[in-house]
Amino acid sequence: MSQPPTSRPETPQTANASTSGESGGHAGFGRPETQQSSSAPDPPAGDQGIEAQPATFSGDGGSATSGGPAGGGHGFGSVLGQGGFSQPPAGGIGGASAGGAGASGGASAGGAGASGGASGASGGASGGASGGASGGASGGASGGASGGSASATAGGGAPGGAPAGVGRIADSARARGALNRLRAEVGKVVVGQDPAVTGLVIALLCQGHVLLEGVPGVAKTLMVRTLSAALALDTKRLQFTPDLMPGDVTGSLVYDARTAEFSFRPGPVFTNLLLADEINRTPPKTQASLLEAMEERQVSVEGEPRRLPDPFVVVATQNPIEYEGTYPLPEAQLDRFLLKLTVPLPSRDEEFRVLNNHHRGFDPRDLAGAGVTAVADAGDLAAGRAAVRGVQAAAEVLAYVVDLCRATRQSPSLSLGASPRGATALLSTAKAWAWLSGRDYVTPDDVKALARPTLRHRVAVRPEAELEGVTADGVLDTVLASVPAPR
Repeated sequence: MSQPPTSRPETPQTANASTSGESGGHAGFGRPETQQSSSAPDPPAGDQGIEAQPATFSGDGGSATSGGPAGGGHGFGSVLGQGGFSQPPAGGIGGASAGGAGASGGASAGGAGASGGASGASGGASGGASGGASGGASGGASGGASGGSASATAGGGAPGGAPAGVGRIADSARARGALNRLRAEVGKVVVGQDPAVTGLVIALLCQGHVLLEGVPGVAKTLMVRTLSAALALDTKRLQFTPDLMPGDVTGSLVYDARTAEFSFRPGPVFTNLLLADEINRTPPKTQASLLEAMEERQVSVEGEPRRLPDPFVVVATQNPIEYEGTYPLPEAQLDRFLLKLTVPLPSRDEEFRVLNNHHRGFDPRDLAGAGVTAVADAGDLAAGRAAVRGVQAAAEVLAYVVDLCRATRQSPSLSLGASPRGATALLSTAKAWAWLSGRDYVTPDDVKALARPTLRHRVAVRPEAELEGVTADGVLDTVLASVPAPR
């Protein structure tokens, strides 16, 4: 198998990329587009920066409005063409070719071993693994059986003789289309927050947790509720308050007078999508009750571990401007979040659309009345996760991720740099974004795009630097500009 490319293939550029520290569109997640065909996988949304959302998008593969070439999507400004992706996973191609070779091997071996020859060969060719075995058996030779077995082993034969690699590609394409429709479905209700919605989808694919930060009234809670409704997942909302106890989160043992026994009453953490609203308003001991759940996907009550449902994702919110009566999350808990997404105020046009929707009778408490339906399910998430695990990353890209994280530890403006867990998180999110973009390999631009949301909460700015206006995002921009990317 050939080594996946470490950067974008040479393609004619229709628009120039930005040359600032925002190269590659840092944490840019695209706007969902209308599905073009029910049979082909939906293209991912047109791409835009997570901090800024330009009106038009262009990238290496062509403009977002023109659709770009099939299989594009190397930057956050390019989108997939209608034909899906041009470079299927290498494992799928290998499975297909190996399956074909195994089938022909079964046919020839069956024909050689059989006295009749023709029936064994035709059985091995048409039936794949089982056909080759039965053909060889009917011919009275062990060669047909071994050839059929080789076909099954090499090709991973699927029903009907189709190689398993082809089935994996089809499952991946269906899952990608479903998750892109999910982004569009949330866009029916939540206006102007497409980057945050895409970040939530990436977290679901990586089985990670998200910290949403934004001022009150920017649809943080509505976003999570709509995502859950469009994904057909169980969701619970927990309002964190100063008097909240750990047992209120994880559950506790309750004495049953009828049976004279203690029974476990599950807490709200036993769900698929937990919305931890204003998590920094509860004391540290209650915040810490989520640590085991977030890391181990289980909670321990009275010494007995209890597994949480799969998938399980925590989406916590906090207010960045009000700190009276709050308990800032410690670094150990911040590091448990895969992404920290900022939810900005909408633009003037987006705010006008919000008001127009409410003027027409939109009720944020009635998502079904707003037309939100389930367009994906846990099966699509599972297929997407399996496909993301198969995304390739060249050694040069892995070294680039390591160099970025090590550079944060050497920055004079930071008292704490990104840990090795931050490096693994950055690789995971980059692979998820590459898959959503229709590729089975990671490029340096994928790493750049996810660097800020993946690392901003894992670094700590020195107090003297904060007095000078230095921010974590600013330091990360400097690091991205100073560390050379592989080509």
